[in-house]
Amino acid sequence: MSERAPAIVVIGSGFAGLGMAIRLRQSGFHDFVVLEKSQALGGTWHDNTYPGCACDVPSHMYSFSFELNPGWSRMFAPQPEIRAYLERTADKYGVREHIRFGAAVDSMEYDDGARRWKVTLADGTVLTPKAVVSGIGALHVPSYPDLPGTERFRGAAFHSAEWDHSYDMTGKRVAVVGTGASAIQFVPKLAEQAGSLVVFQRTPPWVQPKPDQPIPKPVRTVFKHVPGTARAFRGAIYWALEARAVGFTIDPRLSGVQDAIARRHIKAQIDDPELRAKVTPDYTIGCKRILLSNDYYPALARPNVELVTDAITEVREHSVVTADGREHEVDCIVYGTGFKVTDALTDLRVTGRGGVKLQEIWADGIEAHRGTTIPGMPNFFMLLGPNTGLGHTSVVFMIEVQIQHVLSCLRLLQESGADTIEPKPAAARRFNDRVQRRLRRAVWNEGGCSSWYLDDEGVNRTLWPGHTFEFWAGSRKAKPAEYELAP
Repeated sequence: MSERAPAIVVIGSGFAGLGMAIRLRQSGFHDFVVLEKSQALGGTWHDNTYPGCACDVPSHMYSFSFELNPGWSRMFAPQPEIRAYLERTADKYGVREHIRFGAAVDSMEYDDGARRWKVTLADGTVLTPKAVVSGIGALHVPSYPDLPGTERFRGAAFHSAEWDHSYDMTGKRVAVVGTGASAIQFVPKLAEQAGSLVVFQRTPPWVQPKPDQPIPKPVRTVFKHVPGTARAFRGAIYWALEARAVGFTIDPRLSGVQDAIARRHIKAQIDDPELRAKVTPDYTIGCKRILLSNDYYPALARPNVELVTDAITEVREHSVVTADGREHEVDCIVYGTGFKVTDALTDLRVTGRGGVKLQEIWADGIEAHRGTTIPGMPNFFMLLGPNTGLGHTSVVFMIEVQIQHVLSCLRLLQESGADTIEPKPAAARRFNDRVQRRLRRAVWNEGGCSSWYLDDEGVNRTLWPGHTFEFWAGSRKAKPAEYELAP
């Protein structure tokens, strides 16, 4: 077991970890290491390689504000293009040399005496930084449904985030479990390839048209060579997306336009009244994530595809059985069932000041001050922490605001000569009470659905309750009055 003492450890090399690393270097912090559990950078954009994988936020918004990409080929970039963008950005800003691949973090423990963190890796290596920035994100631990008999299944079975590209779907009888953001991207691809496809739906999503199209080369040339054009285009997208949040965060009754767009989409793409009824949700639009697709509904209407809404009761050696007693014989099961979002945080093995575990601090629910810092966790920062997720626009915006917040905390340490910084419990309480008050009247709580946004107690621990510019205004810079600095 070896021990190293970099000043700062950053965990993860997706948008959050890379953005943090770049801004650290630009701010004069060079003594840091980025720990990445995979053998390549990119986070969720490295792990998810399923057919049709693409962003559902316009590409020009789903990128760093300091590194605009004038060359996006489409309005909504496919996964290989996003990953290439991250690789290019890491090289351009010289942070690849800071990344240690194959470095899975096993535990983090604060040493009160040394005033350093003890970060233990899966291979036994121990790092002892002064500060830790967790950039693990929320979408990296696949969620599998608890279905009786899954271990008996003899065919191929895998999660969309762990796609088995060696398995040839051509002519096969394929089952897809789940109809979320990933499934609506790969279902159309499988429908073209499989002999038969059965899609098992628990709750239908609201789906709107995807305004996706190739970006013509002359337009890309203008973005590249005419100063300000790419940023102006990004700005227009930003405000258009922010307008969608009105019905989500202020009053669900203001979502009439969004509802009309989605219902018109169903009517335009599905002729069969029975299938229309199956795909039409009975909850307020926005309660679950609104999905974008132009080919999902047509795929469901194909003669070789069946949408099943009866609950799965059992999985057998070669079939899936539903509550109506039907046995659906299949060769392959693909789980499009999303990720363990809150579990990804609560499963962290983190011990703070005085030997208190993170799970004890979060006994009444996960929360953080401005989504970033936690009382009792000195010099510990989270990017995309509790209540920083979004239902209407790009989380990269939130990541960049949080990075600014972390840097301002580090500057407070430098300027004051203090050793540690952590939020005052009273400040964290005020912030989170305010967040939850707003969330209680938002569509995610009032819209009549259950979703991965809510924890087991029905409390939204995932989403930010307002516009992103509100988060920017209140959180881009740490307020000294909200923090305790210890010499």
